[in-house]
Amino acid sequence: MNNNRITVIGAGHGGKSMAAHLAVMGAEVTLYNRTWKNIELIAERSGITLRGEGVEKGFGQLALVTSDIEEAVRASRIIMVVVPAFAHADIAARMAPYLADEQIVVLNPGRTFGAIEFRKVLNNYGCLAKVLIAEAQTLIYACRSDGPTQAYLYRVKDGVPVAAFPATDTAAVLEALHPFFPQFINGKSVLHTGLDNIGAIFHPTITLHNAGWIETSGGEFQFYIDGVTPSISRVMEAVDRERLRIGQALGINLMSAVEWLEMAYDSIGENLMEAIHNQQGYRGIKAPSTINHRYVNEDIPMSLVPMASLGRKLGVRVRGMESLIRLACIIRQKDYWESGRTVEKLGLDHLTPDDLRSLALGNDNHLLLSIFNSESFITAV
Repeated sequence: MNNNRITVIGAGHGGKSMAAHLAVMGAEVTLYNRTWKNIELIAERSGITLRGEGVEKGFGQLALVTSDIEEAVRASRIIMVVVPAFAHADIAARMAPYLADEQIVVLNPGRTFGAIEFRKVLNNYGCLAKVLIAEAQTLIYACRSDGPTQAYLYRVKDGVPVAAFPATDTAAVLEALHPFFPQFINGKSVLHTGLDNIGAIFHPTITLHNAGWIETSGGEFQFYIDGVTPSISRVMEAVDRERLRIGQALGINLMSAVEWLEMAYDSIGENLMEAIHNQQGYRGIKAPSTINHRYVNEDIPMSLVPMASLGRKLGVRVRGMESLIRLACIIRQKDYWESGRTVEKLGLDHLTPDDLRSLALGNDNHLLLSIFNSESFITAV
């Protein structure tokens, strides 16, 4: 299949930006969204206008705009899934009947353990195709949809780790993506990409601690610049230390949030707040207009819950993470432990740190079979 043909699943901020950017760069792009009315105007124009900083701008002509998942899956070898992580299981179930050998599916991003969940759902739905499943550590763009057929890129990240599950497939995935995304680099394993998920540290902490300001102003302030104060930065640093300790308990080295900002944006500082404020791409990005936002609804159950769940399993104190999860549950009146990814739901609770590393690297096919056949796994479809 032709690597120049790329399907983008999802037409939110990230999906529209990726579809437009790929099309402007010369790819033959199919854009899929489950709800037709959200892409109807894009279909009428046959494309998306891309604006932004430091990127090739213009009109991204799309080859196909569709709400037919079979049509979208069969159109391309490379499928970029750009939807909130709580939709990954549903998308996997919808795609399962139509995937073919040698296709590549990349979650942008996977959040925490997204690729493991995705592959397991495919298995549960009887997908026998030899599909390469991978996840990006973070979305490659800082972007916004600024109109029904427009997208704006504030910044394309300098480096974004990507890992396949298992990691033996990573080189093939990177090779296929390189012509359009040379910024993608080897993320080692899905343990690294999942636990180096810095959005889990930034998004919910800033949002929850600015809840009053968001509700009063409707988000009329700069999220990263105005919303990150010395006190809030200290909370992020404390939660980040817990994340690093989970990595140590697994026997893997993770990046600190400060190190991540330097890798992704070449932004440095003496502390986390300074490094965030020095990231020029964050300037102009407004806060969410409501607490009912993916920074809570996605990043708590699909990022912090699996991290904290793994931390508990490994005997790591994760009181900062647990406090944020509890606060989110109270504010949103939801049980994110019940709806989120946990090691029990993913069938990982019986594995040792050595087992988890072997599973991620692809060193033991018996471990893959053990989690795929686990009755504890529940799909969110």
